[in-house]
Amino acid sequence: MNPAELRKWTAEVLGTFCLVFAGTGAIIVNDFSQGAITHAGISATFGLIVFAMIYTFGPISGSHLNPAVTLGLWMSKRMEGRDVVPYIVAQCIGAIAASLILKSMFTDHATLGATLPSGGVWRAFVFEVFLTWMLMLVILNSSDRNHPQRAYAGFVIGAVVGLEAMFGGPISGASMNPARSLGPAIASGATGDLWIYWTAPYLGVLAAVFTHRLVMLTPPDEQNSNS
Repeated sequence: MNPAELRKWTAEVLGTFCLVFAGTGAIIVNDFSQGAITHAGISATFGLIVFAMIYTFGPISGSHLNPAVTLGLWMSKRMEGRDVVPYIVAQCIGAIAASLILKSMFTDHATLGATLPSGGVWRAFVFEVFLTWMLMLVILNSSDRNHPQRAYAGFVIGAVVGLEAMFGGPISGASMNPARSLGPAIASGATGDLWIYWTAPYLGVLAAVFTHRLVMLTPPDEQNSNS
């Protein structure tokens, strides 16, 4: 095994672990503290942990933390195809490990921060598609190598995660991330609606990649002529 590849996969495990531990941990602690963190605080926690992990592990693995993002970056030719499956496996391992540790501490919490639809499955599904579309579009455009403010991409991406959690969370849980949903679903046994969070985000990513190709800063033909 290539040491560089092992470092990338380990970074994805650790980054996704921190995301799920902090984000779903905030949900659990909010329940146990009778709302001390609040919905706004939970949303901010998700945004801040994504922001922190991008700058912590970004130089190592790109800090995807999300199987849907990994797929989108591969479709956009920003990563090698051989890394896609190991990245997704690593992200799922990190998410499940975080949820199992939270379960060991909060044994009587019913859902462990699982993403659950509110107000109907179809509504939650559509929300997840469009929330992921917006997130992936921001990731692709803000991290474009020709973007003048590319250095601030981590801040922008974290802010979008927090924003979407703020307004989408009460409807769909604002997962946008199959691994984030998988961890608490497996640890709590609340797997009945998991299919939403393992289908809708990928549809959102497909739409975002297509949209990005329409508005990208440097069209493919110009990239080739300048290379």
